[in-house]
Amino acid sequence: MDGTTLGAVLAAIAGLVGSGVVYVGKRGENGVTRFNSVTDQVQEDNATLRDQLAQRDARINTLQEQRMHDLETMTRLRIKVINLGGDPDL
Repeated sequence: MDGTTLGAVLAAIAGLVGSGVVYVGKRGENGVTRFNSVTDQVQEDNATLRDQLAQRDARINTLQEQRMHDLETMTRLRIKVINLGGDPDL
């Protein structure tokens, strides 16, 4: 086998190996892209859930304040019933 033939065979092998490397590299790039897409989606979902949690916490605080106000009003009314001579447990 002379040098020209050997060079051509080596160039063909290098071309095949290069094609294989490009194929594997592109698959890896696609995998990274999918991973980044999933990561972005998870971060968006987390942001949405954080917003919902903040709204829920605000609603809970509002309801707790309303409950405290209602308990205070009920206590005042019980005291008024007792002062007027009634039984507040009826």
